[in-house]
Amino acid sequence: MSKPSCDLNGPHPTSGPVVAADPNELPGAPPPSPNGRILYENLGIRIDKDCVWHYHGSPIRRKELVCMFAHALTRDGDGRHWLVTPAEVGPIEVEDSAFLAVEMFVGGRDETQTISFRTDVDEIVTVDADHPLRAVRDPLTGETVPYVTMRHRLEARVIRPVYYELAALGFEDEMDGSRCVVVWSSGLRFSLGVLEEVV
Repeated sequence: MSKPSCDLNGPHPTSGPVVAADPNELPGAPPPSPNGRILYENLGIRIDKDCVWHYHGSPIRRKELVCMFAHALTRDGDGRHWLVTPAEVGPIEVEDSAFLAVEMFVGGRDETQTISFRTDVDEIVTVDADHPLRAVRDPLTGETVPYVTMRHRLEARVIRPVYYELAALGFEDEMDGSRCVVVWSSGLRFSLGVLEEVV
């Protein structure tokens, strides 16, 4: 069985019609390049909750392809994900986050500490004012789930083993009127959640 093509140079049977040459016709879409982009309603690409990329229902196994697509990925102010090339733009379905933070690096300590993560596409992001950490409580499991902001509003979900390493750096402090588990990075404090909820 032949592998599905990941060529974005033309429409595909399930891509949907070309609806506009100007992606600004979709609210929140990335701005067009100077020579304009073809806008697709559906590129057939989905990132599932485990951050596995799928093309027309089939997992993309080649990391080189995933990295290529990842480089072209962006997220608008409404939280929608778009794949943007010099010639085309189209929405991408993302079930949770687009990436995973799979490894953590720590330098310094206390207020001078810096925390960096390596993602599943081998990008390095350092937690700072432009790349903050946020933590949410999973309503189904009750677990704390941290995310780190990357470029273009994209996020990487911190996998559980790395979260435990991150939580080990935390200390109790007050933020926004609550007692929280807090970590330092780049001279800033970031909350991992309310103390009694951090698990």
